[in-house]
Amino acid sequence: MSLPPIDPLTAALVVLATAGTDAVYVMFTSAVAAKRRVPAATWSSIWYLLSAFAVINFTSNWIYVVFAAIGSWVGAYASMTFLHRPKRT
Repeated sequence: MSLPPIDPLTAALVVLATAGTDAVYVMFTSAVAAKRRVPAATWSSIWYLLSAFAVINFTSNWIYVVFAAIGSWVGAYASMTFLHRPKRT
């Protein structure tokens, strides 16, 4: 069984889109938890745009799901690192 062809640029863009999607999701959740309506709505719309790009690209080739998972992990890790950085005094 051979793997479908992989376009490196598309794979990289899927990784970036899903990393961005997860980072935006964390920011959205943070805004919801803080009961900040405008930031929550803004993050939600950005989240939708990024996830639509990833879904459109990897539904035509299942192998891009692997790249989506990598991007998802990177995005969640990076945004959690950003949210939990030490406070400056």
